[in-house]
Amino acid sequence: MATTPRLLTARTRRLEPGDSRDDRSLLDLLPDADVLSWVRDGVGLVGWGCAARLDVFGPDRFSKADAWWREMCHRFEVIDSVGLPGCGPVAFASLAFADQPGQSVLVVPEVVIGERDGVRWITTIGDGSAEPPPPEPVRPPGMVSYSDGQLSTTGYREAVAEAVRRMRQTGELDKIVLAHDLLASTSEPLDARFLLRNLAARYPTCWTFAVDGLIGATPELLLERMGYEVRSLVLAGTVWPHEGHTTEQLATELLTSAKNRSEHAYAAESLADRLRPFCSDLTVSNEPEVLQLRNVLHLATNVEGKLSDCSALNGAASLLRMVAAVHPTAAVGGAPTDDAVRVIGELEGMDRGRYAGPVGWLDGSGNGEFGIALRCAQVEATATPDVGAGRGGGKVRLFAGCGIVPDSDPDLEVEEAEAKLLPVREALEGVR
Repeated sequence: MATTPRLLTARTRRLEPGDSRDDRSLLDLLPDADVLSWVRDGVGLVGWGCAARLDVFGPDRFSKADAWWREMCHRFEVIDSVGLPGCGPVAFASLAFADQPGQSVLVVPEVVIGERDGVRWITTIGDGSAEPPPPEPVRPPGMVSYSDGQLSTTGYREAVAEAVRRMRQTGELDKIVLAHDLLASTSEPLDARFLLRNLAARYPTCWTFAVDGLIGATPELLLERMGYEVRSLVLAGTVWPHEGHTTEQLATELLTSAKNRSEHAYAAESLADRLRPFCSDLTVSNEPEVLQLRNVLHLATNVEGKLSDCSALNGAASLLRMVAAVHPTAAVGGAPTDDAVRVIGELEGMDRGRYAGPVGWLDGSGNGEFGIALRCAQVEATATPDVGAGRGGGKVRLFAGCGIVPDSDPDLEVEEAEAKLLPVREALEGVR
C-alpha cells in the first residue's frame, strides 16, 4: 500500500541561533506521536508526521521501495538553502529481515530536523503548517512486566542445541544466527520518546532509531552512502561482562578467540564481496578492533569504498539497491547465508518482522545511512483499557540473537542473548 501525492514541496532552511529548536537536543524536539529518529552522539535526523508512505511485502521489497522512492523524488519541488546530506525530501525506512512474511515501510515525514557538521536545519513538506507547538512532557511507561514471546528462553536454548547438532552432523552450515523474543507489558501507554532518550543516554555511540514503532539503538552500520563514498561497520564476535573479568581481559579474550575471529572474518569478507561490484576501490581493515558497549564487546571492522562512475551514474548503486545486495549479512544471517536464512525460519518458528533488517534513512540526492535493526523492540499494541480504568497499557516485543557455530555452547548463547536484551529492558525500566 502506498500513499503518493501528485506534487509536494520540500522546503529546507537553516535554524539560526536563538531559534528554540537550535539549542535543544534533537530527541527533545520530538512530539509524542509518530516519531522518527536516526541519531548518534546527538547528531542525525528526527521527524514526525506522514506526507507519504509505502508499505511493501515480499522478496522484491527492496526493488519496489527503490522504484517508489525514485518516483517520489520526481514529485518534489525542492527549495533547499542548506545543501547537506539529509536536507530536502527524506524517507525513513525499515525493511523486513526475511522475504516472507514481514512488512517493510518507508515514511516521508511532514517535518524533519537534522544536524550535521555543526549546522542544524528544518525541512517541511507542504505549506509548513506541520510544525507543532512545543512537545508535551515525556511520559514514563509505569510498571513493566515480562512474559515469553513467540520463542521463549527455553525454546531458544533448544533451537540453538538443534542448530549445533545439525552443523556438527552434516557440516553444511558454518554459522547460523538465531534469535528469540521477549514480551514486555507496561501499565501506561508507551511513549516512544522515553525509550529513545534512555537508549541514547546509555548508548550514545549507537544509532538510536525509530521507524513505525520499531525502536532501538544499533551498534552496526550496514551501509552509508555520501556522494560517491560508501562505508560499513561490520560487527561479529561477542563477549559480555563476567564477574572477575576486567574490560581489558574481555577485549583480549575476544581478540584471541579462534571462534570469534573466524566468525568475524567471514562476516567482513562476505560483505566486502557483495559490495565490491559497485566500487572502483574498496578497503577492508586488516585487523578487527574491539567495540566496547555497556552490555557487550564486539569485534568490529570498517569497510570503505568509492563507487565506480558507471554504478553511480546509471542508478545501479542507489542506496536501496546496495542494501539489497548486502542484506542479510553473515553477521545476522549465517554462512552460507542463503542456506542459513532458510534454516532460521525452521528453527526459530517465529516471525522476526523487521528485527535484524535494514533500518535508516535516504534523501533525494542518493545519500543515506542504514543500520541493522539490533538491540530493538517493536511496539506491538496499546491495550484497550477497562471502562473507568484510565488509558490502558502497552505491549512491546523485544528481540535478541547470537551467531551459532558448531562449537557453540547453548547455555552460553542464552547468556549472550540475555546480555543483548539489556539495553531495551533497562530503557523501558527508566535506567539512564
